[in-house]
Amino acid sequence: MKVLLYSEGKSLFNVSGVGRALKHQMEALDLAGVDFTLDPKDEYDIAHVNTVGILSEKVIKQAKKRNKKVIVHTHTTYEDFKNSFILSNQLAPILKKRLINIYKMADLLISPSEYTKHLIQSYGIKNPIEVVSNGVDTNKFNCEKFKEKNFKKNLNLKGPLILSVGLPFERKGILDFYKLAKELPYYNFVWVGAKLNVIPKRIKKILKNELPNLLFPGFLSDEMLMSAFCEADIFLFPSYEENEGIVVLEALSSKTPLIIRDIPVYNNWLKHGENCLKSKNLEDFINNINSIINKNINVEKLRENGRKIAEERDLKIIGLKLKKIYGDIYEKKEK
Repeated sequence: MKVLLYSEGKSLFNVSGVGRALKHQMEALDLAGVDFTLDPKDEYDIAHVNTVGILSEKVIKQAKKRNKKVIVHTHTTYEDFKNSFILSNQLAPILKKRLINIYKMADLLISPSEYTKHLIQSYGIKNPIEVVSNGVDTNKFNCEKFKEKNFKKNLNLKGPLILSVGLPFERKGILDFYKLAKELPYYNFVWVGAKLNVIPKRIKKILKNELPNLLFPGFLSDEMLMSAFCEADIFLFPSYEENEGIVVLEALSSKTPLIIRDIPVYNNWLKHGENCLKSKNLEDFINNINSIINKNINVEKLRENGRKIAEERDLKIIGLKLKKIYGDIYEKKEK
């Protein structure tokens, strides 16, 4: 059994969550001993498509024509497309129609969370859906093993470090991150993520900010990102909409104390006071930041419980789940 892992627009997706998800799939399948290709011209038995563009639709139709089973990963939703790129809100309704058409073509859909599964079902899609986390490499994101901790030194930072990682979208909460840095000038705030030309002017203006305690170093190497996680006092993720949040898993795996916005995607697996702190507004974020920095709560408990959540989503486990899904759909094809 051989699987085609397909994703288009690699130049953009390499710096995005979808790109990270594809890399995780490759690593997970390697660990599970599943043969795969990235080239749709190769021979394969199952097509596992991660994107919804024109080339992805072409790959799906070609696979169907060759009587191959098609799995489509629901990384993209109407909800998480909004408040991202220039004109994203105007294009979102058009995208939703496309998503429905593409997702309906699949023999099986995979969603990264129960939340995303329910969103897709709310579009009126009846196709079977399996929920599989995007996963995390808990061996790699392990600060006890990682020794090259020089992120603060390279950025000349002293004092508490509050880190966030993601593309600089309004949907990701970058405006609130800026406001928090302004409210808490005695802490260092660093947002790591590629700077794109397709973001609105108000976001570009923030990226050129003059706050002395706020930095936007752009896209970082894996080694420097690991160093950032390991040196940060807090990983703050103020995103308004996520399908899971790979960087959240990476923070949990690194035992970086986690503060998130209280949104539905985290229900039932991330619990306030147990493995993270949840915030509904700026005041909550400020109180939670101070609680961790001043150790008014059991920070070690957050770290250890967070690591357990990550270990449940290790790429070895994800690889075995994907292998079973592929095996089940392949057997149906053979029958």
